[in-house]
Amino acid sequence: MHRPRMSRWRLFSAVALGVLPVLAAAPSTAAVPGEPGLLPRASTTFEHELLGKALPDECFAGIGQPYPAGPPCAQGQAKVNQAYVWSLAQANNRLWFGTGANVNCIVTGSTLSLPNPRLNDDYVCEFASSQIVVQNPTMPTNVGDHRQPRVYVYDLASKVQTEKTGVIMNASPDDASRLKRTLGLRAGGTHQGVVLLAGPALGQTVNMFAFDTVTGDYLGSANFTKYGNIRHFLVAGDVLYAGVGVGANGRDGGYMLRWAGDRTNPFNFVEVGKLPAQIADLTEHDGRVFVSTWSAATGGSLAARSTARAGWGRPGVTPADEANPAVAGVWMSPPLADGAPGLTEEDTAGWKQVWSAASYEPDPVIAGTYGLGALMSYQGYLYWGTMHVPMKSTSVVADLYPPADETAARAMLENTQRPVSIFRGKRFDTDREKVELLYGERVLPAYDPAANEGAGAWKWTPTGYKPKYGHSGFGNVYTNYTWTMAVAGGRLFVGTMDWSYLAKDLLPEAARQMGFANAARGLSDDLDPIEIDPELYGGDLYVFESSLRPATAVDTKGLGNYLNYGFRTMVADGSTLYLGMANPMNLRTDPTDDVPEGGWELIRLTPTGR
Repeated sequence: MHRPRMSRWRLFSAVALGVLPVLAAAPSTAAVPGEPGLLPRASTTFEHELLGKALPDECFAGIGQPYPAGPPCAQGQAKVNQAYVWSLAQANNRLWFGTGANVNCIVTGSTLSLPNPRLNDDYVCEFASSQIVVQNPTMPTNVGDHRQPRVYVYDLASKVQTEKTGVIMNASPDDASRLKRTLGLRAGGTHQGVVLLAGPALGQTVNMFAFDTVTGDYLGSANFTKYGNIRHFLVAGDVLYAGVGVGANGRDGGYMLRWAGDRTNPFNFVEVGKLPAQIADLTEHDGRVFVSTWSAATGGSLAARSTARAGWGRPGVTPADEANPAVAGVWMSPPLADGAPGLTEEDTAGWKQVWSAASYEPDPVIAGTYGLGALMSYQGYLYWGTMHVPMKSTSVVADLYPPADETAARAMLENTQRPVSIFRGKRFDTDREKVELLYGERVLPAYDPAANEGAGAWKWTPTGYKPKYGHSGFGNVYTNYTWTMAVAGGRLFVGTMDWSYLAKDLLPEAARQMGFANAARGLSDDLDPIEIDPELYGGDLYVFESSLRPATAVDTKGLGNYLNYGFRTMVADGSTLYLGMANPMNLRTDPTDDVPEGGWELIRLTPTGR
């Protein structure tokens, strides 16, 4: 295979900070407005306050070894399993949140199919060697690092955090079993005095737990066998909705659910939308509910069957029965005002796709690995962004087109990476529909397996879009998830994941998986080593001060802890934001060393002036 020939023009973030060169280099036709590089700081200043932090909850003495008693740990070292504030909701001046444990290990084992135990100074993933698997032989080895999630409520007035996990565990054997089998509490919502925390469970189902927002009392739990994943709730028009997926990680389609419950029956839902792909996020815009989806394919294999790019560069809507479930997209509900208030069962078949990742991504295999993340209505536009599991696209392309040598493996490592792209649109389902690329690329490398007499080659290929403000990833090629958005104080905030801290381990691992370990290290004569400057470490938070202005950076270093690699959840309260952080560095637990601590954090962010 051959690499696209790079021009001398490179992003500042590639030259000065030492990131993957091909991702930051493109033919001169790809120039975008403004100077290349990372975004400037926001003109508004902000201050942040740490409200809560995960504490060590286990002792670790080596891969495959029994877990010593503690903490405190007389043997081994302290470990913090709870990694993400995976769900976050506000009601009655309280923040309710649920966690996810060792999520990085679960994603690596499940999405990337790399269940080989790994240990470094930052984290350990044991997979099949975990004592959880040893004690439970039926446990899938790819989720061997699973630990039951935890539930907390933080009182904003008293500044007191209370754990509610024990309340669930002591309620009944069924409640305890459901919590133990929940992979993480991935979705949180509140309405009419009830808070719901839900997440995917072992066995490809969904578990949900309910509390009274006034009294704090536990209301019970339920298992939904029809669904396999849930990520978000939404209140629109005084109705609570949830988006779900079907099957393992939602790969078999999705539904929109409308809550029909109350305090006495909190788990009553009706289906008001059926989609060919799982629902990721949802928001209200222009009198409708819009949702983003993840691919219903397993790793883009369906997309690889065809190189056709239906709808390339063209706006328009696609009925559900014509949409490609193997490619992520943006979907639109029927109007909320039609018929009965809100969406009803009659609206189940009335959803339409208004945008597909295939209209932007020129490589059909890589297009199938896209997810779509957060989306939000802001000043007349619908904003949304893409999501890219680190190394997933590399893994899928390598399976289909195994590289012949180290040079080809290095080209694949570089050309398959995709930072986030940010879009916005308006006037959907009209002849005046408009979709703009705000941050992205005019051209991207696409693999042509028929080139060079069947030897294959990477070629710069037009995306069909011209970026309005800047390059992918807001100028940082390691910004890979558009994780969350919220409007607070008239500003649109975009919380992302930055995988630069993980890349120093994942890039060499991916090269080894392809059989060419030196491709990332640069030990071959014609390969420079892939180096990552520590200045990039930490999750990135961006803000649009207006729909008329480009984004600026609020913080690009994890808000005081560069091990916080992402902003996972976000709740707006006036001009204040409450942020749930993602930090899976489960072995970083020593408060006396010069490295921050691992585990989730709950943070308050407030503007202080201009």
